Amino acid sequence: MKALIIIVTFFLSTLSLAQGSYQIAFLKYSGGGDYYANPTALPNLAQFCNTNLGTTISKEAPYVDVGSPELSLYPFIHMTGHGNVVFSLTEAENLRNYLLGGGFLHIDDNYGMDKFIREELKKVFPNNSLVELPFSHPIFHQKYDFNGLPKIHEHDGKRPQAFGIIIEGRLVCLYTYETDLSDGWEDQAVHNDSEEKRKQALQMGANILMYAFLGNSK
Repeated sequence: MKALIIIVTFFLSTLSLAQGSYQIAFLKYSGGGDYYANPTALPNLAQFCNTNLGTTISKEAPYVDVGSPELSLYPFIHMTGHGNVVFSLTEAENLRNYLLGGGFLHIDDNYGMDKFIREELKKVFPNNSLVELPFSHPIFHQKYDFNGLPKIHEHDGKRPQAFGIIIEGRLVCLYTYETDLSDGWEDQAVHNDSEEKRKQALQMGANILMYAFLGNSK
């Protein structure tokens, strides 16, 4: 019954894609990590998509607790931070139901989250591991064409990687690592990124949103 309610909610959210404004949200979690790290990221991404894709995404992006039933109100949830992440078993179950019911989670490691989020995702999907997405994956070829993720911040100098959890052929969770996409979505004054880097980050973010809403469509 819970999954059915979520599916109905997402059906209504999909209708709003054509009929009016809709919202995306930040994920709030426990463990001490700074879930609030990039507050201007989603509003700026929404504005970019509205201008360049013709979407009607609200620039107000609330913080929604991972254990809250209100997750089902948002077809796209973004998660970031630098440190520890802890999901209780109840929170993991709620997030799993959200994703199985049609939701999409984008996790962007803001440097320092990797070892924690990988363990917590095992609570959400014990039988489904993160897999690296190839450059041919449709998420890189929506409105904008990319050969993998753009490198926005250097950090350890590793190559940027996109990982996903795929359930019955559907990508339900995207985890971006060693890229710092959401830093590139923030106001320019926050990180002083170049216009080119910010453009790459926002274009890739637009691709992610397009894929989350429209699946394999270009």
